[in-house]
Amino acid sequence: MGKIIAVANQKGGVGKSTTVVNLAAYLGSRDFKVLCVDSDPQGNTTTGFGIKKKSVESTTYDVITGKTRIQDTAIGTEYANVSLVPATEDLAGCEIELANFENRVNRLKMQLLTVKSDYDYIFIDCPPALGTITINGLVACDSIIVPMLAEFYALEGLSQLVNTIKIVKANYNPALEIEGILFTMFDGRLNVANDVVSEVEKYFENKVFKTKIPRNVRISEAPSHGKPVMYYDKSSKGAEAYELLGREILGESLVIPKKKKIFSFKRKK
Repeated sequence: MGKIIAVANQKGGVGKSTTVVNLAAYLGSRDFKVLCVDSDPQGNTTTGFGIKKKSVESTTYDVITGKTRIQDTAIGTEYANVSLVPATEDLAGCEIELANFENRVNRLKMQLLTVKSDYDYIFIDCPPALGTITINGLVACDSIIVPMLAEFYALEGLSQLVNTIKIVKANYNPALEIEGILFTMFDGRLNVANDVVSEVEKYFENKVFKTKIPRNVRISEAPSHGKPVMYYDKSSKGAEAYELLGREILGESLVIPKKKKIFSFKRKK
């Protein structure tokens, strides 16, 4: 039975899609079967895997509204063991439509339960808002990765998200847990960054990932080429950081073996 992980934060620009794309690519390279569900109308995860939005026949919108089955919507990517339920701008109207549905917060969960056993990991890229689509992601998942910047205002956003998680856990998903808080675009040379990390660690103790994703040019460039960073530049600091994050999620050593091939680059046929 696979594990469903939502990647969520109501603040935009914190690296949700980047984390989904690169973490999925790494786990796929390790022969884990991965499904990514792009539930953000911006469709950044879809673009990040090099999928042309005009070429897709059905999307997350069709899945949530029940027009298609998730099995029929998921498409293969050119990256090993990674499949994708794509998103386009039509998902933006889904919030209004869902108001007329019964069990509107369970729509994604009902679909994912039909394929959960087919994958080792399922990642949900949630939109930057605490609306019905994000709630669908929180109801459907087993745990949540919260990407955030090491900035003061990010603490307020984290507090709001935690309150939402508590409400969802109390009313819809009692097994919901925080997988980890992930600091992205991190610069350890800044005092404020280290202060924010210390503050978050004080309240969340073991829920903060040891891995910090640095500001890295290669991470920023990779989406424009439709590639995860490990396929764009395997020797970059960004690729190394997402490998470390993958290892941490798998419960492995965070020391990358030297003189060994780090990545497997098997392409999906």
